[in-house]
Amino acid sequence: MEKELLFGKNLDELKSVAATLGLPKFAAKQIADWLYKKDIDNIDEMTNLSKKARELLKEHYDFGTEKPISVSESNDGTRKYLYNAPGGKYIEVAFIPEKTRNTLCVSSQVGCKMGCEFCMTGRQKFHGNLTAGTIVNQLRSLPEWKEVSNIVYMGMGEPMDNINEVLKSLEILTSDWGTEMSPNRINVSTVGVIPNMRQFIEKSEAHLAISLHSPFDEERGSIMPVQNAYPIKEVIAELKKHDWTGKRRLSFEYIVFDGLNHSDKHVKELAKLLNGLKYRINLIRFHQIPDSELKSSDDDNLLVFQRKLMDKGIITTIRASRGQDID
Repeated sequence: MEKELLFGKNLDELKSVAATLGLPKFAAKQIADWLYKKDIDNIDEMTNLSKKARELLKEHYDFGTEKPISVSESNDGTRKYLYNAPGGKYIEVAFIPEKTRNTLCVSSQVGCKMGCEFCMTGRQKFHGNLTAGTIVNQLRSLPEWKEVSNIVYMGMGEPMDNINEVLKSLEILTSDWGTEMSPNRINVSTVGVIPNMRQFIEKSEAHLAISLHSPFDEERGSIMPVQNAYPIKEVIAELKKHDWTGKRRLSFEYIVFDGLNHSDKHVKELAKLLNGLKYRINLIRFHQIPDSELKSSDDDNLLVFQRKLMDKGIITTIRASRGQDID
């Protein structure tokens, strides 16, 4: 019979494990330290537990981490790791080193249900949710995991479509018994699944990034089917019910497509739509995908669009493209 995994359990679950096996209460915190703070990958290395305790754990549980199966490195230093996923599938993780920080881009699902026209993951269809342990493992099993300063949930999948496991992974990442990362160093993206987005805002302190890409209903709906279920105006109305004036950051991701979504009317409508929020817009270059009618816009258009948005008083950045020479 396949054993349960320790990795991915929160402190309450580890307390239940300890109680079931007749271990002292403090053993749960010791196990959590080994899982989420120490550089080990098997129960035998939990040396502050008695040998009897370790044998009991091994009888019923596996440690639960799994190393990546391959890595590719870009000329710019970005490293893309491939991990096994359930059902014989794979997930990709990107480690992005910069001068002032090292960012890890993690996945929350295998494939995706959202079907956005500009996204290769959507073409793979949906194959399953990742568990909290599988999400956190993308950090924990990297060779450079202790060098990671920031995490973005912007890999495969829609995080709000796997809200329970995403919230549990954030609990592990940010708790004092977990990896102790500040929630202000974690950014979670969403296309705007409103009920789960609301739950995320209320139960987490991590930053939130909304995939916007157009302020106009029909235009956004043509590239993002989720617009039909959760119109962007309703997403914004929900965001305005919450406080964004503290350290928590709200941003809007905006891929710029040639001739589609960077005109003066877009600037005017964005300013109108987002009025009343404290936010920033992050402009993103589109990298062509096969058989897509969407086209990349040149850097001049991005710069002009950025300037016009900033003239409206909107903090606007252009995301640097990284790792594009890796397949």
